[in-house]
Amino acid sequence: MAFRCQRDSYAREFTTTVVSCRPAELQTEGSKGKKEALSGFQVVLEDTLLFPEGGGQPDDHGTINGISVLRVTRRGAEADHFTQTPLTPGTEVHVQVDWERRFDHMQQHSGQHLITAVADHLFGLKTTSWELGRLRSVIELDSPSVTVEQVAAIEQSVNEKIRDRLPVNVRELSLDDPEVEQVRGRGLPDDHAGPIRVVTIENVDSNMCCGTHVSNLSDLQVIKILGTEKGKKNKTNLIFLAGNRVLKWMERSYGTEKALTTLLKCGAEDHVEAVKKLQNSTKLLQKNNLNLLRDLAVHIAHGLRNSPDWGGVVTLHRKEGDSEFMNIIANEIGSEDTLLFLTVGDEKGAGLFLLAGSAEAVETLGPRVAEVLEGKGAGKKGRFQGKATKMSRRAEAQVLLQDYVGTQSAEDKMNNIKFTIFTIKGDKLK
Repeated sequence: MAFRCQRDSYAREFTTTVVSCRPAELQTEGSKGKKEALSGFQVVLEDTLLFPEGGGQPDDHGTINGISVLRVTRRGAEADHFTQTPLTPGTEVHVQVDWERRFDHMQQHSGQHLITAVADHLFGLKTTSWELGRLRSVIELDSPSVTVEQVAAIEQSVNEKIRDRLPVNVRELSLDDPEVEQVRGRGLPDDHAGPIRVVTIENVDSNMCCGTHVSNLSDLQVIKILGTEKGKKNKTNLIFLAGNRVLKWMERSYGTEKALTTLLKCGAEDHVEAVKKLQNSTKLLQKNNLNLLRDLAVHIAHGLRNSPDWGGVVTLHRKEGDSEFMNIIANEIGSEDTLLFLTVGDEKGAGLFLLAGSAEAVETLGPRVAEVLEGKGAGKKGRFQGKATKMSRRAEAQVLLQDYVGTQSAEDKMNNIKFTIFTIKGDKLK
């Protein structure tokens, strides 16, 4: 049996009865991209106005007695409505659909059927899958490439059919109906039961489909094909907008155009050329800045090397700089007798660090410095560098380095004393 949303896609509200309600969890994506589990209930109704996701179409949003429905999924011949409030079985409830979302999905889905049929008819381009996205929709075509001319021809043809106001009809056929063999489709779900639903655009296409659709192509308003992208497995993705999405896209594009006109101080027709000039100027400035930064790094290195405080642990922090800047300093100094600890970035935030010195010392201290600065890094041949999230802990890292140098100096003195004693004893033996 088809749901009410499939029998009448234009219905916005209706009354039905709660069949069951059971505790459940809904996996959602949290603010940081991590999966989070929401506790709630799966509510089953005698019939539903809210479309469960399927056939490339996302589910509807809406309410049951004013309670928000967060997800609708099909389970066999039933639809599960996830809510965070329980509903009593046997209760009569009022269901309302989020009409703006529903009508948008109707426009995109019927638009996909139309584009798919026209692309196949004009150029034999078969649709292998499609996705109804939040801002744009994508049709995967079974072809390694689609030309600009083909895209233009498809777009012109589909919009002509929209202007012809062709009817879109929905019928149900039994599985053994001979007409089923003539209907386009990509197979039925494993748990499908009952008759097959067929969506027909008059004189254009007949396709097995479970989704919600417009009743006339005129409700699509317009279709805009934005272009193509390389798809997976030698296929091509065709990106399109239908209906109100075209109007919203035009509004956003015009807003961007106005903003660029103000910023670039030129008309829309000169935007690209103006941006190219800015890019060239920026590249030249970056090149000059890099040369100056290199000169500064060499100057700083010589200053550190000739400083009366040279030796032990030498540290330097600058707000401006990058990995190359620090490496130039380390290269110019080129000493393994001293531990060189360089950092660049925000003094209390994130930044970069470099530790240079003897291979043994750097191998020992590099990971420990990274840990203190709450960062990550890697190194080899007397140099360890990486990213830090807590530059505010630089002083702790410096103490760590100084303690190491102090310990090594003490050990060296003890070794010298032992060597002297051994030499004296050896002389006596002579």
